[in-house]
Amino acid sequence: MLVVAPHPFFMPRGTPFSVYYRTLVVAEQGVPIDLLTYHPGQDVDIPGVRIVRIPRIGLLEPVPIGPSWKKLFLDVFMILWTIGLLAKHRYAVVHAHEEAVFWCRFLKPVFRFRLIYDMHSSLPQQLENFRFTKSRLLIGTFKALEDSCLKAADAVITICPDLRDYALKSGVPAVRHLLIENSIFDDVRLAAKPDGGSSQATVAAPLQFDPAHPVVLYAGTFEPYQGIDILVRAFARVHRERPDARLVLAGGTDEQGREMRALAASLGLSDACIFTGRVSKTEALRFTRSATVLVSPRVHGTNTPLKVYEQLASGKPLVATRIWSHTQVLDDAVCFLVEPEADSMAEGLLRALQEPDEAAARVVHAQALYAREYARPIYVRKIRRLLEIVGLLSNTAAPR
Repeated sequence: MLVVAPHPFFMPRGTPFSVYYRTLVVAEQGVPIDLLTYHPGQDVDIPGVRIVRIPRIGLLEPVPIGPSWKKLFLDVFMILWTIGLLAKHRYAVVHAHEEAVFWCRFLKPVFRFRLIYDMHSSLPQQLENFRFTKSRLLIGTFKALEDSCLKAADAVITICPDLRDYALKSGVPAVRHLLIENSIFDDVRLAAKPDGGSSQATVAAPLQFDPAHPVVLYAGTFEPYQGIDILVRAFARVHRERPDARLVLAGGTDEQGREMRALAASLGLSDACIFTGRVSKTEALRFTRSATVLVSPRVHGTNTPLKVYEQLASGKPLVATRIWSHTQVLDDAVCFLVEPEADSMAEGLLRALQEPDEAAARVVHAQALYAREYARPIYVRKIRRLLEIVGLLSNTAAPR
């Protein structure tokens, strides 16, 4: 199998963990894999997987999140390397992530492979959400191309119910579709020798939480749709009632961190808000284990964040905004749902901090939901079904 993943692989910021986990579990089923990706990142240690990188172009680093002209330029090299690998090897299946499906769709009849479209978002929607363009012509062109790819793929993976419904309405037959949430989070096995591109990531020094201070933790990007400013404003209200509480915010670029520090300072929170900068996944998981309350303050979106599944399984109470991005998975039984505005978020955080019995009850329901719907055995079963659809695994084969 050839996996074509136009991402920095593998990096603490912007890392497509879903690509790693898909590749890991497919390789566990005995399928040999070549994974083609951008240059920045660190190689990972997955038996049966060979990582192939396009040349490094320093002027285009770091590679930003979402659509960008940098990615368009890098994808020219991705196309050339895809053609080279297809010409050299006889791949039975190509697994295309995100925009890689655009060129793999046209290479499919030439090289006669079966195509998996791993759809993590609607690319026309991304163009609008990331304010890449307002051109209705360009967005319409991408929509027509995306529809063509959905119809041409032998199997389509979506990552949340919203995308599932979108794909099915676009004409994907149910027998060729699989909803495979980004719901597992095994430790990442890095290769011994890191790639030079990994130096772009700023990894914070280990942080020790003071047990005298309950910690509200946010870990993720600081993009506008994440609602970090609303969270900081909400915490100002929390801090008036719980001056012992601390807000830890892990992630964000240096510029985003400075902006949010300035906001915290203006609200008198300089000593109560801790900004760690970007951290590794291992460090983020350690923060989660030490935190008192987790929070996902996202203000809009339709795709369920990967971190929600980790939060469900964490054993920690979760406060999340009542938006479709979250409520596809979450409800009031498993977390404290709040409106995406400061007063409601503050109320939810205070309840999670000050109502331990209620918080504990929701944690129990959250962990039960994760075990029932999203845990590793369910994930593996879905991956095996995917491999059956594209002919890489017999439906009578014994599970590994």
